[in-house]
Amino acid sequence: MTTTTIHIKPYTAPYQKPVIDLILGIQQGEFGVPITLLDQPDLLTIETFYQAKRGGFWCALTESGQVIGTISLIDVGEEFGTIRKMFVHADYRGQALGVATLLLQTLETHATEAGMQTLYLGTLDYLAAAQRFYARNGYTPLDLSDLPDTFPRMQLDNRFFGKHLPT
Repeated sequence: MTTTTIHIKPYTAPYQKPVIDLILGIQQGEFGVPITLLDQPDLLTIETFYQAKRGGFWCALTESGQVIGTISLIDVGEEFGTIRKMFVHADYRGQALGVATLLLQTLETHATEAGMQTLYLGTLDYLAAAQRFYARNGYTPLDLSDLPDTFPRMQLDNRFFGKHLPT
């Protein structure tokens, strides 16, 4: 069996096209989500949208530099952040490689070091594997009314989770 080394790196401009291709491929092709690049202008301004203040955007890369995963953190202030753009290429999912876990741990470490106390996220009701992943990692299901008023809700999201970070 060949081992695959995965590297988690902060987003830089050369990753823009591979990131967009990965995300749209998963959203549209794999899950049939009716969303386009025009619906997600944040993907064209990752540095200013996600990497501002205490936020961040990370890419999971293979040894050859292929982008196989993403995760981002929006600094919303008030000691909380919002997780977005958590995607892993189908060939690299699962606990064996742990790509999603590496991405999430990187984000949580950054958020904790930046002084955030709580993380929130939204997802879709039919993405059951994603919901199980978040639950396994200590995220609790929330009602929309449990979210802070400043939570930047995506239009299609209909399931929400939160996690208090260790202080």
